[in-house]
Amino acid sequence: MIARIVFVAALAAALAACGEKPQTAATKKSDGKPWEGAQNGFVAQGWKAGDQGSWDAQMRTRAQGQNEYSRTAAQK
Repeated sequence: MIARIVFVAALAAALAACGEKPQTAATKKSDGKPWEGAQNGFVAQGWKAGDQGSWDAQMRTRAQGQNEYSRTAAQK
């Protein structure tokens, strides 16, 4: 009798997992190009929104600021 109750409870728990709905986003937004970013006052100096060349130059400058080799060489 107890084994039957345990079996029914386990079967009910197993079947409850089958009814879960997929959790996906309602709408998907495709990403834009990074150089078409913010058009406000909170951007880096010298960067022009919509200009890919300006974006590339800004990213190179930022990466060099994080390069430990160039930072220690500049301090000598």
